Amino acid sequence: MTAIRCLIALPLLALGACGSGGGGASTTGEAEATPMVAASATPRAPSTPKPARTSVAASQPLSCAAEIGTAAAAKRVAICRDVSPATHPPCNAANSCAMIEDEIARSCALFDGKGSRMAGCTVDPTSGQAAADVVRRYYSAINARDYATAWTQWGDDGRPGQTFKGFEQGFAKTRATRVTVGTLPPAEGAAGSVYQTVPVTVEATTDAGARQRFAGSYVVRRVNGVDGASAAQLRWHLDSATLKPAAAG
Repeated sequence: MTAIRCLIALPLLALGACGSGGGGASTTGEAEATPMVAASATPRAPSTPKPARTSVAASQPLSCAAEIGTAAAAKRVAICRDVSPATHPPCNAANSCAMIEDEIARSCALFDGKGSRMAGCTVDPTSGQAAADVVRRYYSAINARDYATAWTQWGDDGRPGQTFKGFEQGFAKTRATRVTVGTLPPAEGAAGSVYQTVPVTVEATTDAGARQRFAGSYVVRRVNGVDGASAAQLRWHLDSATLKPAAAG
């Protein structure tokens, strides 16, 4: 079993989450219990075309209005429209909550340190909480079947070493997932980047009704103090993951 084999071979777990390397990962959905050990951060693979971020995707993601109710979704949309410099396609209750929240996070990170913080930016975009929110948003997107938003939590080019099609197919037999974030340790810095470890417990249910539980952590990364860094590099994004099967809680 190589060090970078992933749970992506499980019907659920694609958790799409298999670290920054793609070696040995399967996207067939075969139920082989292969514990995942994340590879260390490595240079990203050549860019793959970004999946379209549209309000009506081919896979019909669950809308935010359907997920949390019309009134609650409208409040999130209002915050999104207040902070977003875009022309607001993501800020629509017909999109997944994850997409709306991703646009809020993107906008708050974009304007961080440039004048007073906007009213809708309640979380410091450089904080550990913002890093943990990337993991939460990742699973929120998976649950809504908004795989485009889940994909971009790994960065604009998605999960290194994997195509978007393979990433999406890895969740074909996943009915639902739930992530619980543990206590965050202090972030660590190296070579112009900040790394935040996010301990997690992940529970999932397959279409067949099988329940699976995994424990481990994600490493979330952002560029820090590097001249010329892009807005995308300054944002937290998933860098690697280590998840192993765990006993039911």
